[in-house]
Amino acid sequence: MKHVFLASLIAGSIALPAYAADYTIMAPAAPGGGWDQTARSLQTAFQQEGISKNVQVMNVPGAGGTIGLAQFASQQKGKDNALIVGGYVMVGAILTNKSPVTLKDVTPIARLTGEDEAIVVPASSPIKSMADLVAALKKDPGKVSWGGGSAGGVDHIAAGLIAKASGVDPTKINYIAFSGGGEALAAILGSQVTVGISGYGEFESQVKSGTLRLLATSGEKRIPGVDAPTLKEAGVDVAVQNWRMVAAAPGLSAEQKAKVTADVQKLATSKTWQETLKTKGWQDTFLAGPAFEAQLAKDISATEGILKDIGLVK
Repeated sequence: MKHVFLASLIAGSIALPAYAADYTIMAPAAPGGGWDQTARSLQTAFQQEGISKNVQVMNVPGAGGTIGLAQFASQQKGKDNALIVGGYVMVGAILTNKSPVTLKDVTPIARLTGEDEAIVVPASSPIKSMADLVAALKKDPGKVSWGGGSAGGVDHIAAGLIAKASGVDPTKINYIAFSGGGEALAAILGSQVTVGISGYGEFESQVKSGTLRLLATSGEKRIPGVDAPTLKEAGVDVAVQNWRMVAAAPGLSAEQKAKVTADVQKLATSKTWQETLKTKGWQDTFLAGPAFEAQLAKDISATEGILKDIGLVK
């Protein structure tokens, strides 16, 4: 009888799928924006690819991701099933908010995506082109209000760089920061701000439906299938790309870090994730390991330089 029970127990255990530990992913922003979309796309890919059976996403908005980062660093120490989404915006916010918690207080795992910025106005706006926007900026920079993500993030940096390249004092720009993509979009559509700036994916459906006019995108090359010039083509010598990353908890052992990295690498090459990149219009800029850590250090240093140039960091 014992042998029959043992055999059935072994058979039952073999039949169970071999899932890794269930993950919790923090999106350190309100629902609707790029980090939230990234976290939920990771959730879907983890589950559909069988990497983790049950993945939860939690939103902790505020201060360009630094509130969520501080909470994550203090509460998840040593846990190899906790992840947080971050990126260029968080690097800027850490500097401008003088955050006591930085990316050194978590375990960066990989850069996931890159996305060009989009500069948009409502369809009813008298601004028809980047030349019109630059002219308005030169006439009175304070009258041109920019709606975008958190202060010191890539949207804010891009607006400052556009002003600087146009011969306008970047410290004079009127930038209005929103904690989530949904809030920013509502303000832009409602003409509460002059111009909107964010990742192209956040505006794509409104651009295609004609409720927003796309003036330019910020990459070195045009976005395939998108009828809009780059900033450089439009006469503004700026190229900047947002990037997003995923980090794990602090205090992981080498084995724990290797396990998480392996799961993220498996996800990044999966069919589900690759399809997500196409759907969202995100570029695959995956980078992990020592190469990512070196690039991250360079990006932090470069961001600090840009923020000083446009007057956001002293």
